[in-house]
Amino acid sequence: MAELLDAEALRLVEVAPPVLPPGVRTAMDREWDEAVLANPALFDGPVAVCAGLSRESPDSLLVSWSRVTYRYFALRRVPGTTVLRSLFVSVVQPTEDGRVLVGRMSSSTAAPGRWQFPGGSVEPPDGDEPLDEHALRRHAAVELAEETGVDLPATGLTRCLVTHGEDGQVGVHYLAPPLPASSLRQRFTALAAAETARGRAPEFDRIALVGSAAELPDLTGPHVAYLEPVVRWARGRVGS
Repeated sequence: MAELLDAEALRLVEVAPPVLPPGVRTAMDREWDEAVLANPALFDGPVAVCAGLSRESPDSLLVSWSRVTYRYFALRRVPGTTVLRSLFVSVVQPTEDGRVLVGRMSSSTAAPGRWQFPGGSVEPPDGDEPLDEHALRRHAAVELAEETGVDLPATGLTRCLVTHGEDGQVGVHYLAPPLPASSLRQRFTALAAAETARGRAPEFDRIALVGSAAELPDLTGPHVAYLEPVVRWARGRVGS
């Protein structure tokens, strides 16, 4: 389960990445190589991880983050090591009748079969660009387009929640304007067809429109920890 946090302000500060002893790095590299053998689609690109979460004031959250690469997540399978915590964004995309869109990760992803909102791990900015709320919102808009075919300007998204999971993961969640259910299905179908025509597997192999947390058990497969509490939050707050 994940804790839902409200905050009017969100500040992000970069800190140094963890220093790994040689033995731990060797074990991490070994676990990563085995994961790539099992799923060649895995890519060791840059990623931002959460180094800490605290309140600067009752209405302000501070997120400390570090630059690493995806192989660092292989530390989760190395006994006795500090687990790196994900920093991710997601988008609550409602329909006009108050349901919300969720998707199932395809077999080509790092979490095949898992149900979640559109979104993904945060990537660190290039050069001297800051990782701030504007960057998070842009990243969320990109993820929404890439996974569902819904192409919105970043300014069309509104931050609605921050979640803090029991495993330390921190998610920044944005609310999109409601769209007709038929439009969401059509856009996803068109996206999946276009990706397949290019010889690529879409990130979602299926979407569903969920009206309440009571419907989640009908979705076969694992769910991200934040899915149920965010669906409960969304009920009665989105749509008509």
